[in-house]
Amino acid sequence: MDNALPSLIRRLEQLNQIGIALSGERDIQTLLEKILVAAKEITGSDAGTLYSVVEGRELQFSILRNDKLKLAQGGTTGAPIRLPNIPLYQADGRPNHRMVAAHAAVTGQTVNIQDAYTESGFDFTGTREFDARTGYRSQSFLTVPMRNHEGDIIGVLQLINALEPATGAIRAFDAEDQHLVESLASQAAVALTNRKLIEQLEDLFESFIDLINEAIDEKSPYTGGHCRRIPELAMMIADALDRQTSGPLASFKLSEQDRYELKIAAMLHDCGKITTPVHVVDKATKLETLFDRIHLVDTRFEILRRDAEIALLKARLEALENGNHQSLETAQRLYDDTLRQLEADRQFLHKANIGGEFMDADDQAEVDRIAVYTWQDHYGKSMPLLNGDEAANLKIAKGTLNDAERAIINNHIVVTIKMLEALPWPKHLKNVPEYAGGHHERMDGKGYPRGLRGDQMSVQARLLAVADIFEALTAADRPYKRGKTVSEALAIMGRMMLDRHIDPAIFDSFVRDKVYLRYAEEFLDPAQIDAVDESRIPGYTP
Repeated sequence: MDNALPSLIRRLEQLNQIGIALSGERDIQTLLEKILVAAKEITGSDAGTLYSVVEGRELQFSILRNDKLKLAQGGTTGAPIRLPNIPLYQADGRPNHRMVAAHAAVTGQTVNIQDAYTESGFDFTGTREFDARTGYRSQSFLTVPMRNHEGDIIGVLQLINALEPATGAIRAFDAEDQHLVESLASQAAVALTNRKLIEQLEDLFESFIDLINEAIDEKSPYTGGHCRRIPELAMMIADALDRQTSGPLASFKLSEQDRYELKIAAMLHDCGKITTPVHVVDKATKLETLFDRIHLVDTRFEILRRDAEIALLKARLEALENGNHQSLETAQRLYDDTLRQLEADRQFLHKANIGGEFMDADDQAEVDRIAVYTWQDHYGKSMPLLNGDEAANLKIAKGTLNDAERAIINNHIVVTIKMLEALPWPKHLKNVPEYAGGHHERMDGKGYPRGLRGDQMSVQARLLAVADIFEALTAADRPYKRGKTVSEALAIMGRMMLDRHIDPAIFDSFVRDKVYLRYAEEFLDPAQIDAVDESRIPGYTP
């Protein structure tokens, strides 16, 4: 009795420590493994199996351990369990009481067996066959159902062959063993249920985020892909930074919770675009609104060609009436020259209508020259070929958006921050608004919306900025540009780094760890994956 009390106290302390450890475990498979290992330890069992209930109809082998046979399958081992599930009910719908684990699951009762070979009422044929193949002797069994807070059986914990600590001889599981394992099974069921509930909530939350991104995608197929790709690229960059052992970001390490927080921020970084007008998001050309107004300009050119043809016919008629053949030739040359010039001007405006990297002052002046052509509307009123708005849009120096539209697009990040800051984030996700809201800031403080400098932003926000830029440069699904090749994108980003637009340490890791190549091989068209001479990337030292 004197020896039994300290042993019981030690085992109770062990049980308490196990409960604490189980409550902090996030991974389901690791949690299942810890449950079985803990049950084996507190009972001194040689072997054990943890079964999971599948849809209330079957028991699935989740974790299997046998110390004597050095057998470890399931859980974190990477070794799969290739045993068939155990049905909880027979073909006629009656409960399966022949299999001890199934009996415990359907009745919710613990089964304590001293010797499987002499026990009647249960079918141990499979156990005997296993023993015959392996030379093992399965003797004492303790089978405990795991019941959640709603009273549902979610698993079964089965221990085999309790061993005497001093001699290693197989013994029966005593009442103390049974009480401890039943207590552990109760704690484990709570921990497992809580973990599954958290996973379900996380899945629901991520599905809701996907729903938002799908809504954005329905508005514009040109941003939905972006919302899906950024989380992938962001995690690739985070992994590269996590591997660093030197440099200014050598101390940057992410826990699993940190990684999840970054992933959520990446998924939500553009959620504010759900409020951005689709005709702005999808503006493929400079004159596009609800339709591309270049077609109106084409119609006006047709009117000018018609007017030129009418002028030619009048000149011909006058020349024939006057017998002036010289005048006829002059009119024809003027008509031909006018048509050539009109067609050249029309093609120039079509080219100007396509957004590009840069439009120089001479081309902008050419737009102004063409804009002052006049045509007659159906009221006979003389109108300029291009109105002020059309001319201003065609002179946009970079891309397809004018200043007002650019402000609308930029406002999406303000909306993103406002939306995210309004949510009651739990502690482990409290930084999501800051991470997601900072991907348009710049290291020199010239970004938006808050004009933050690099030292005022988290590494995660600066990381998302790099991911956002590379994805945008290489994206092939944008309506206003072709996707850059990898080398083109890296050259542009190198110049951006020198201009203190993006974080040099993150860009260095992005290139040095070949993140750009891993992303390209997974997401880009093979034609975009060209040879990269890293020594020619501006500002980068191989």
